[in-house]
Amino acid sequence: MMTSIHDREKAFETKFALDEELKFKALARRNKLLGLWAAGLLNKADPEGYAREVVAADFEEAGHEDVVRKVKADFDAAGVAQSEDEIRMRMIEFLGEAVEQIQKS
Repeated sequence: MMTSIHDREKAFETKFALDEELKFKALARRNKLLGLWAAGLLNKADPEGYAREVVAADFEEAGHEDVVRKVKADFDAAGVAQSEDEIRMRMIEFLGEAVEQIQKS
């Protein structure tokens, strides 16, 4: 499963030929979209605030596993049934959405 997710991420990068600045913006927007999605499942009173926490979590280490761990831990604590792979799949979907939004702006 991890390999296919990694392959899909690489395909996005190739398809959109993301430069570093665009990639940074796309990943930050992906994390915000993920945070808003997760906030809905967690019934957060402040979805935007939670989304900012998710974006900030991505600066803890290279890669996106820090984001997956944060969201998964919050889901587990709240009794929300979502696997790490389900979270990763959402991240790929949101990355595509983020790139489209950035290219339109």
